[in-house]
Amino acid sequence: MASTFVNWLRSPAAREYFFSTHFWGPVANWGLPLAAIADLSKGEEVISGSMTTALGCYSMVFMRFAWRVQPRNYLLFACHATNAVAQSTQGVRFLNYWYNGGREKKLGLTGVVEENAKEVKESVTEAVQKAKDQINKVGK
Repeated sequence: MASTFVNWLRSPAAREYFFSTHFWGPVANWGLPLAAIADLSKGEEVISGSMTTALGCYSMVFMRFAWRVQPRNYLLFACHATNAVAQSTQGVRFLNYWYNGGREKKLGLTGVVEENAKEVKESVTEAVQKAKDQINKVGK
């Protein structure tokens, strides 16, 4: 199998492939998924939800393109599949941080929010009771 690959590397078809956009386009595109993978170690507060969505959709569109183009461009497909997975992971991190309590948990505000909600509920209950008492006094 190795000798077959080496023979192919020496062939004009290999030179044609390595000097074409079918090779260098995907190689240049690998910067996107590599950056997304590197961003997985950064804090969730710096993730842009709209950019993550746009890059995820972009990669899904070009995955289809790479599959449909003849000859199929497996390198481009792998690049965009990797980026789609990385952007989806970033999207889940974004949603968890901003909409599922991740921010409050990270900042240590979960107990504070519950405590404040309890205080607000008690003050509203007191205000309603005072209003009922006032209405009862006026009505008598």
